[in-house]
Amino acid sequence: MAVKASTTVPECSSSRESRWWTLGVLSLLMGFASISTDVYLPAMPAMSQALLASPGAVEWTVSGYLVGFSLGQLFWGPVSDRYGRRVPVATGIVIFIIGSALCACAASIGSLIVWRIVQAFGASAGVVLSRAMVRDLYEGHHAVRMLSTLITVMAIAPLLGPIVGAQILTIGGWRAVFALLAVVGISTFATIFTLPETLPSTRRHHEPLSRAFLRYGELLTTPRLLAYTGAGAFFYGGMFAYVAGTPFAYISFYHVSPRYYGLLFGAGILGIMATNMINARLAHRIGSDCMLRFGTFQAAAAGILVALVAWSGYGGLWGLVALLFVFVSATGFIVANSIAGALNVSPERSGSVSAFVGAAQYGGGILGSGLIGVFADGTPWPMGAAVALAGLGSCLCALVLLFQHFGSNCKES
Repeated sequence: MAVKASTTVPECSSSRESRWWTLGVLSLLMGFASISTDVYLPAMPAMSQALLASPGAVEWTVSGYLVGFSLGQLFWGPVSDRYGRRVPVATGIVIFIIGSALCACAASIGSLIVWRIVQAFGASAGVVLSRAMVRDLYEGHHAVRMLSTLITVMAIAPLLGPIVGAQILTIGGWRAVFALLAVVGISTFATIFTLPETLPSTRRHHEPLSRAFLRYGELLTTPRLLAYTGAGAFFYGGMFAYVAGTPFAYISFYHVSPRYYGLLFGAGILGIMATNMINARLAHRIGSDCMLRFGTFQAAAAGILVALVAWSGYGGLWGLVALLFVFVSATGFIVANSIAGALNVSPERSGSVSAFVGAAQYGGGILGSGLIGVFADGTPWPMGAAVALAGLGSCLCALVLLFQHFGSNCKES
């Protein structure tokens, strides 16, 4: 795996051992979002009873988390482009620890949603800056391969998250789940300063932060960047409709035990790991844009079938699980390629672009999970409809990229 041969790459990244350690820490940072979302999913019905809240209100804890995550990424991106990567990451983890501890002490569903926003604001620093650090160290197909590897490694977190969460729920109740997240944050903080600073002072932007934030408006005028971003954002809407909807669809509607819910949820994560491994091997051969299009077509087709099964009930639980597996597995073809494509559009501002892309993705998640909360009716149908719309939107953005490519070739000729 080649590293950019330039003096801008920290010297310590040249050793193989150091690169693997960096990969491990970046995987943990990227896994913050999945850990914070997935580990408490089996506890959602229990939280509904304990806090005297409706299922729709509890599902808003997912949407609240995504609000904090989106806003946080827009903040941390420009900050890291000016001050480097390590100090903002460490600050974000401290905020995450505080938010997790306060979630464990929440006395009402309203306060829990507020502290979830705080928790997410801190967690977003690790995710957005780990992507930027990959772009600092790698470029082109190497960046795609690294992102795919990171996503594959971090997929272990959501695979184990619901399983671990169900066990903690049984032993210590739902508050113990958030206490565990605070402990994870403390452990991660201890590893941060072993990372190299991947953005030396000579490459940092020294403009005022207020002006840097205004530059997000410039990104909105870049059609190719918007197409890459849209492909990932629509798909994330479907993914978080899946995250918010499956606890009640599986546990409440189909009466699956919380302990076994983690196994059903984990099956989708295995699909993500498999497709990320395939993407890491094939992206440099047939092109990341081609892999992106394939993934969005897969998501659109699976999403339509999920909606039909959720509406009709045909196939029951296992029909729904199988089709959601196909939809979720498209992550490996969509996420890394859409992020890498967006970063390549404007590599000189990788921190801000990474933040913009991440905010859009989790903004899509807000919409997807929010729709589930608003239209929750005790059946899987709202989730199925949201998944179908998300898959179709992602596919449309990939087609826009294809048309832009043909259009640019026609102009050149």
